Amino acid sequence: MDIPREPPHKGRKRLIYGGVIAGGLVLVTLALGQLEPAAPTVEGGTVWFDTVQRGPMLRQVRGPGTLVPEQVRWVSSLTQGRVERILLEPGVTVTEQTVLLELSNPDQQMRALTADERLASAEAQLVSLRSTLQSGVLTQEGTVQQMRTDLREAERQAAGSPELAAQNLISQNEVARLRDNVETLRKRLEIEEQRLLVMRASMTEQIPVQEAQVSRLKEVVAFERFMLASMRVRAGASGVLRDLPLEEGQWVTPGQRLARVVQPGRLKAELRIPETQVRDVAIGQPAMIDTRTDTVMGHVTRIDPAAENGSVTVDVALEGVLPRGARPDLSVDGTIEIERLDNVLFVGRPAYGQANSVVGLFKVAPDQGTATRVSVRLGRSSVNVIEIVEGLAEGDVVVLSDMSRWDAVDRVRIR
Repeated sequence: MDIPREPPHKGRKRLIYGGVIAGGLVLVTLALGQLEPAAPTVEGGTVWFDTVQRGPMLRQVRGPGTLVPEQVRWVSSLTQGRVERILLEPGVTVTEQTVLLELSNPDQQMRALTADERLASAEAQLVSLRSTLQSGVLTQEGTVQQMRTDLREAERQAAGSPELAAQNLISQNEVARLRDNVETLRKRLEIEEQRLLVMRASMTEQIPVQEAQVSRLKEVVAFERFMLASMRVRAGASGVLRDLPLEEGQWVTPGQRLARVVQPGRLKAELRIPETQVRDVAIGQPAMIDTRTDTVMGHVTRIDPAAENGSVTVDVALEGVLPRGARPDLSVDGTIEIERLDNVLFVGRPAYGQANSVVGLFKVAPDQGTATRVSVRLGRSSVNVIEIVEGLAEGDVVVLSDMSRWDAVDRVRIR
């Protein structure tokens, strides 16, 4: 006989199954939350790698520049005038006395003639003054001599008058008159001698004054003639005529630059070094100038005290024979050697990060499949390499390319 059984409780099984599924979902969610996000992938052929090395490091700075003449002479106008003739063209070799062009100015010619006329008049006045004064002195000397003769004659008459009076040949009044005449002549002689001294002193004073006037006018004449001669403009230095930006008929003013003469065999390099790198540059440091076709050695001779457009001008004197094709205004690249460091860690200079700063670099794992960001302290820098102070070790491989697009992650995959 069959015994009836109670049907199973389906609701309890469903609760058990639901709990198991919910617990599994929680476990899966927790496990997924603990997983790191998938690292982005970087194509290995698109990035630049370098290996950290230890050894000597050469610090250098580099900058573009141009070749310029060491000696440049600007030919300027001394007076205003009109360009009548241009005798030479740029590129011609010239000497100091080579005439480049001719100017004309009627006013300058008139000033020179006026100066000549004033000088001739002053010289005539000097001759006349000297003649007049000398004649006056001679006349006065004759007067003094005549007064001395008259005085001696009066003294003789006065000396013999007492004896004649004793013989009643003359009166006492006549004796007194003769004595008074002697005193009068003696006084007049003193006056005439003083007048002679005054005339001689006047001649000594007036003639040098007029001679000085003549000398000044001679200098004026020489200056005006020099200004007139300067209208035939000369090079003033040996070299090559570089510029002559004038046309016939053009009016020039005093001080205007007319031409430029350079010495092509004596050139120097003017480099434009970034202002952030020029602080370690010093006078005397060796440099190498690349002229695109050859290189030439040199040394730093001058550092401009001011920066312009983010760079500082550094002059480099060239040593030895210049390469063929070297000429003024030729574009060059210059590299200045700052110092040599021994036994330091260094790596190729990354695309970002300056000297003496802390940057994040991606260090490649030994399997070269991934790269992890590490903090690196940089030290002294050069053109292509930079010193590693801490954060990397010898043999580490790092990514030097710009990885700013991966700033949000600390690990990338390399394939």
